[in-house]
Amino acid sequence: MRLVPMLSLMYLLSYMDRGNIGNARLQGLDTQLGLTGNRYNIALTMYFIPYCLFECPANLVLKRFHPSRWLPGITIVWGIVMTTMGLVKNYPQLVGVRVCLGVAEAGLFPGVVYYLSLWYPRHKLQVRIGLFYGAATVAGAFSGLLAFGISFMSGTRNLLGWSWIFILEGIATVLVGILAAFVLVDFPSTAKFLTPEERSYLVHVKKYDNSSVGEEENFEMRHLWAAMVDWQVWLHILIYMSIVGPIYGITLFLPTIINSFGHTPAVSQLLTVPPYIFATTLLLIFAYCSDKLKMRSPFILLGLTLCLIGFSINISNAPNGVKYFGIFFCVGGGYAAFPGIVAWLGNNLAGQYKRGIGMAIHIGVGNFSGAIACNIYRSQDAPRYVIGHGCELMFVGLGLITVPIAIVTYIHINKQRDAAQREALERGEVNKYTPQQLREMGDRAPDFRYTL
Repeated sequence: MRLVPMLSLMYLLSYMDRGNIGNARLQGLDTQLGLTGNRYNIALTMYFIPYCLFECPANLVLKRFHPSRWLPGITIVWGIVMTTMGLVKNYPQLVGVRVCLGVAEAGLFPGVVYYLSLWYPRHKLQVRIGLFYGAATVAGAFSGLLAFGISFMSGTRNLLGWSWIFILEGIATVLVGILAAFVLVDFPSTAKFLTPEERSYLVHVKKYDNSSVGEEENFEMRHLWAAMVDWQVWLHILIYMSIVGPIYGITLFLPTIINSFGHTPAVSQLLTVPPYIFATTLLLIFAYCSDKLKMRSPFILLGLTLCLIGFSINISNAPNGVKYFGIFFCVGGGYAAFPGIVAWLGNNLAGQYKRGIGMAIHIGVGNFSGAIACNIYRSQDAPRYVIGHGCELMFVGLGLITVPIAIVTYIHINKQRDAAQREALERGEVNKYTPQQLREMGDRAPDFRYTL
């Protein structure tokens, strides 16, 4: 109650602010700023380049600057940037503001995921990430509803509806950032709303999660190197891309895709809402079941399968009503699987600094698939968007290959460690390594077991 609601509200606004350009497009953005050809796609892409590049440095800064100051601070900054986006007068200005928005928002998602991993044991993590990320799916629904309501302000103070979408949502973000500065706390060991006994309990539970020897507390350069050369980080980047590509593709272009079914802009805005409500429900069910079963991969595979069905329907010559039904699978499958992908790697990286760096690399590099997704739905491909839906199916296929590879590899390593532990016990080797050596080994320690 002290962490997740405020973090969820911040991420809801973050996702609205990066994705509302799709709603603004139906309210005159293209026409007034002259977004002909691929200019709209380029404006979307320019957000992702700084967003991806600054995610890893932002995570290194988080702990030094304290989450209670860093996270609200960047929220206020991108809220100001968002507000100025409503005042741009031409295409170059739009691109420049999108770049600034990418820089400002870069620290939120990887920072919050790392922040939550410092508070919760690994098999209680996905529900919290699910609740937090659920704000993104709610944002999709809110964006459509708000855009529909704000469209009636078009002409106020000589500004079109798209300008008011950016201005009002930017102001709301600034206000939430100010509120967050008074609500958020730093770490379990310093949380004043907990009793001393509760603080000690949380620190102990987190420190000895899955291991009898705990985690290291001090940063060293070897943590950076350990994260960069870990095979699972790079394999999980491919898994991450397999879901993030479809998510961003469908999020940024959903109003346009639904509009191509023959609806008016106002109706198209409203029709974006039901798929996101379905996705939010599915996401929370997946997160609860995943933590309950202490497994991530089955739910990721199920989400990928739903995406496969949805995009296959939309690339076909099916009637528009059937394609809209397929949209529910596209949105629901992607959003429901995403928290599991983030939690899966977080569960399998031990050592808080290695985890923080590894997850930042994972999210930062993986988000380049969002830059790709910005360019696959081209205006000349309407209304069927064969290239766009085809590329989304390519991303899904990548996941259906890499997730089983990760599962098989984890099973193999866990079996090897079980066998080695049995042999050590038979030989009477109880303490082959010192506690300090085991802490330094992290997830390579013989008593660490990978989550499936």
